[in-house]
Amino acid sequence: MSSAEGGVLSRFSESPIVYKGKKAASDSAFVAKKLFKSTGKAAWILGTTFLVLVVPLIIEMDREQQFNELEMQQASLLGTPPPSAAAPR
Repeated sequence: MSSAEGGVLSRFSESPIVYKGKKAASDSAFVAKKLFKSTGKAAWILGTTFLVLVVPLIIEMDREQQFNELEMQQASLLGTPPPSAAAPR
């Protein structure tokens, strides 16, 4: 009657198929965790690189464009040709 004491559930949980399924699930979770961790690191590196290198460039380009527009506006008010047309070729 030892088999009745263990029951069907205990025999099922000791099955090699169940063991392989648990092992596969555990391995999948481990790989997913590593993937999320490395993706997070890559996103952080990409984000900080963007902030350090690209944002100042965008700000400087915008500042240069505003300066050029101001020069064009002043030149048109004074009646002089725009700086790009006044430069000798």
